[in-house]
Amino acid sequence: MTIQTPTPFPGQPHTSQPDKVAFNRLELGAIMGLYGRMVAAGEWRDYGMSFLKDVAVFSVFRRTAEHPLYRIEKRPKLRGKQGMYAVIGMDGQILKRGSDLRVVLRILERKLIRAVE
Repeated sequence: MTIQTPTPFPGQPHTSQPDKVAFNRLELGAIMGLYGRMVAAGEWRDYGMSFLKDVAVFSVFRRTAEHPLYRIEKRPKLRGKQGMYAVIGMDGQILKRGSDLRVVLRILERKLIRAVE
């Protein structure tokens, strides 16, 4: 019995670049951990994910039919420059950018810290 390698589909280039950028398991674990804490605090209610050719986006909503409160973006092409992770506010302003996702997400964790009276 001989084993043959599968024949590639015609028209598909042999590139190492994936068709879409996506969050890996560790990145999603960090994002969903923060999301769960914010839902428990009553701050966030819904989320959406988009996986495009050059960016992966995790959008956070207060209500389902609104614009996102925050967008957590992954842009691998910015890895060597500004860092591939960014937190972007509702108005489009970049709140934090960096190469370590957990450090970038700390800007949103500050919302959980409240004064106890």
